[in-house]
Amino acid sequence: MNSTPHSPAALPELAAHVRQLAPSCGPVRLVAVDGHAGSGKSTFAGLLAQELGGAPVLRLDDLATHEEFFGWTGRLREQVLAPFARGESARYEPYDWHLRRFTHARTLEAAPVVLIEGVGAGRRALRPSLALLVWMDLDPEASWARGRRRDGAALSTFWDAWTRAETRHFADDPSRPFADALVRQVPEGYEWLTGPDATRHTPHSLTQRDGLTPPC
Repeated sequence: MNSTPHSPAALPELAAHVRQLAPSCGPVRLVAVDGHAGSGKSTFAGLLAQELGGAPVLRLDDLATHEEFFGWTGRLREQVLAPFARGESARYEPYDWHLRRFTHARTLEAAPVVLIEGVGAGRRALRPSLALLVWMDLDPEASWARGRRRDGAALSTFWDAWTRAETRHFADDPSRPFADALVRQVPEGYEWLTGPDATRHTPHSLTQRDGLTPPC
């Protein structure tokens, strides 16, 4: 990835870079946005999807469950990756966190670019199918504190269980060392660095000039 500093229009430039990547799963360029819970993945994925002309976004929260925070690999392979590999649209059943069950199936188009957003999106089982892996580079304690503030005291027990599970997951299957880009929020929007394996780590401005949405 180019490490020359970008102008404030760098988010469109990143979208242009994504369009130039080779398809990674059938005709689809899969872009994963990973990071700790509360690190801002949803907001960043939404902004990038907009720059990509409304690219579809798969939220991994729709595949996880109360019983299996990270046990969604099989569902992802069967319901999403396998159809994409055949050039077909995916059909997946999103999990309802209030009803505690899977609900009516949704269609996910095999578009030129599809974003997968959520904790563990860069896991080893998925990386061979990715065109790009983005890591939201905020440390776990700061991310979790932001998530707890967002969700309030009513979900504190859930967050206790989640943080333990997330810690175990990343200890066994880290994503950050394999990221193509490390994205950080700054007052102007975002900046990114080339991934940990790259030889150069020059910051890139990724500012959003028209009202940045607060991070999730």
